[in-house]
Amino acid sequence: MDFIPINVPAMGEEEKKAALSVIESGLLTDSSYEGGKWVKSFERKMRDLLNVKHVIAVNSGTAALHAALLAAGVGPGDEVLVPSFTFVATANVVLACGAKPVFVDTKGDYNIDPALLRGAMTKRTKAVIPVHLYGYPADMDEIREAATRKSVRVIEDAAESLGAEYRGRQTGSLSEEGCFSMYATKVATSGEGGAVSTDDDELADRVRLVRNHGMVHGYDTRHLGFNYRLPEMAAAIASVQMDRLPQFLKKRASNVKFLRERLTSVPGATFTQDAGDRTHSNYLHTLFLRRNRDKVLAKLNAAGIGAAVYFKTPVHRTPLYAKLGYAKELRQTQSASEHVLSLPVHPKLGEEEMDRVARGFVAAADGLL
Repeated sequence: MDFIPINVPAMGEEEKKAALSVIESGLLTDSSYEGGKWVKSFERKMRDLLNVKHVIAVNSGTAALHAALLAAGVGPGDEVLVPSFTFVATANVVLACGAKPVFVDTKGDYNIDPALLRGAMTKRTKAVIPVHLYGYPADMDEIREAATRKSVRVIEDAAESLGAEYRGRQTGSLSEEGCFSMYATKVATSGEGGAVSTDDDELADRVRLVRNHGMVHGYDTRHLGFNYRLPEMAAAIASVQMDRLPQFLKKRASNVKFLRERLTSVPGATFTQDAGDRTHSNYLHTLFLRRNRDKVLAKLNAAGIGAAVYFKTPVHRTPLYAKLGYAKELRQTQSASEHVLSLPVHPKLGEEEMDRVARGFVAAADGLL
């Protein structure tokens, strides 16, 4: 019986042709301020999707977050509010700027709790990074209201939410800067890659400087920067993937609908990311299991179903952050880490595989929840 992975890239002939065209051109990368042909193509398509003035391609979602923080002037002595229930990059980039991550608890939908932001802000707070976890938009209006009152910047971690909407607007367009990932398992991919979106001309210029060693013409470094450029081959794949994004989103939504129709009667398994004012990218379909999560996970994996837990260890509980003295109690975060389980819904799965996932979950959960 074939194993059903939690996520795999959906690649086809168009991606192959685009990558081959880069090899044949001999122009594998472009160190210019504006980037190469395929970088510009990818940026234009994402810009059109998001309806923003600027998109700057970089070589990872982590690079996008780091560049966005540096462009916003975050540095030593500053604090940045972040959730702990996320991938560690969200906090690591704050440390990389010499600033201090301040962890804020989440709500029942696993996103940062806007009601707790105000109390977490101090005179040193420079920014807040809400994460649209699993592809589900955070409460951006409330987050922006809390941040605006304290003149705090909002930078979206939209790594998992490409194509998701909040009250009619795309994630990544709801703040000063949005940060995306094109990692191999994301909704659209270039293997490794990322992007920063913004409507602010000055921020866009600074992000372009950060991605290219601070240079505009030759070796004229004007700003702290790094090699965060996206190679042309990855950009070519990303550009084709942007064309296919609508079909990816449609198939993911269809697979989620299939699962939800078959799992609604399972007691003790709850889906909480379903507010009517936003759409989900369905990067991950995540359930909250009342009890015995790890036993259900083990049974699913033994049956060849690649269910997974994101994230079993909150960032502030990892060895690095424990060593740095982050021992704050985050009750909702801890609860989520002990109870969530994600099921495969990626677009390469047909009805037969989705039926296996649904039946497998019902069997694994029997008597355990």
